[in-house]
Amino acid sequence: MKVLVAIKRVVDYNVKIRAKADRRGVELANVRMSINPFDEIAVEEGVRLREAGLAREVIVVSCGTPACQEILRTGLATGADRALLVKTDLPLEPLGVAKLLHAVCIRESVGLVLLGKQAIDDDANQTGQMLAGLLGWAQGTFASSLNLSGGRAWVGREVDGGLETVELVLPAVVTADLRLNEPRFATLPNILKANHKPMATTSPEELGVDLRPRLTTLQVVEPPKRPGCTLVGDARQMATALKLAMGRGMPS
Repeated sequence: MKVLVAIKRVVDYNVKIRAKADRRGVELANVRMSINPFDEIAVEEGVRLREAGLAREVIVVSCGTPACQEILRTGLATGADRALLVKTDLPLEPLGVAKLLHAVCIRESVGLVLLGKQAIDDDANQTGQMLAGLLGWAQGTFASSLNLSGGRAWVGREVDGGLETVELVLPAVVTADLRLNEPRFATLPNILKANHKPMATTSPEELGVDLRPRLTTLQVVEPPKRPGCTLVGDARQMATALKLAMGRGMPS
């Protein structure tokens, strides 16, 4: 069975996000980028399945500019067998990415798709569900455990009432939560080996996918700064200050 893992290049989680001066998007110039943390977990799970003999090959796929080759090399250094870049300079929306991954899944004849439950840049949490809908496959979202046997997958999920386990018939789409595993660090020998692993490139045109945007970003602004603290002398002054703050619609 082939396992396809979709990964996304995002602003590193240690970087403070800043809006552009024209409020047309997020400032990306000279900003450190890295692989989406949830996607790192998905890559680790795919590699573990191959190491356990449950998967024959792990393919990492990313959609975007040539700069995405950096995170694909990271996936290869972690243990993936080969990589595929869907090269495009167009802005990508969750539906567009799902369509690209759908075309790749059909072309590669994969049996399982793994991806992070969401990307930390837009927190959309849509691509996995849309991909499962396009493929007509079963889906297990927010996976905190995954077990495969006999052409079926058991996905453990954390829900409001506790834990839930769903049984899926493969092929299926599974989105990874934080508790699924602990990603390994890429060692120096594996980083060097990753440079010799195959990395193919394709395009939306070759896959027959139309990426015309369906959404328009009107404005991107940073959240308002919280007001400073005010010291009060006693409970009476505190009650008065809280009353004034609530009257102005300010957070207490």
